[in-house]
Amino acid sequence: MAAAVAALSLLGAPAYAQSVPTPELEAAVQAVQRADQADADQYAPEPLAIARQTLAQAQAAHASRDKKKALDLAQRAAVDADLARARSQEAVASAEVAQRRAEIADLQQQLGAEGKR
Repeated sequence: MAAAVAALSLLGAPAYAQSVPTPELEAAVQAVQRADQADADQYAPEPLAIARQTLAQAQAAHASRDKKKALDLAQRAAVDADLARARSQEAVASAEVAQRRAEIADLQQQLGAEGKR
């Protein structure tokens, strides 16, 4: 997925290649990368897709030198990517909790069965 983010950064007019990304745009790219690393594709695909789309729009606005729009879109992309990462982490944690509860239930059942012998 990092390749997809890198490809997104190369989209747009040649003007983008000539201009330096803003800190907000860099932060948005990093937020999308963190969401990718948290398996948001699997656990939070919708907010991640929105983040990627908004990032592409921010990069296009940056390439066309619309600083205000690029800033706004970059911030939105970062927030959406952070949401995707948080939802992904929540899903993983919930799955781990469910697994631990099942293990506890199994152990309690085993202890109950041993106590009746």
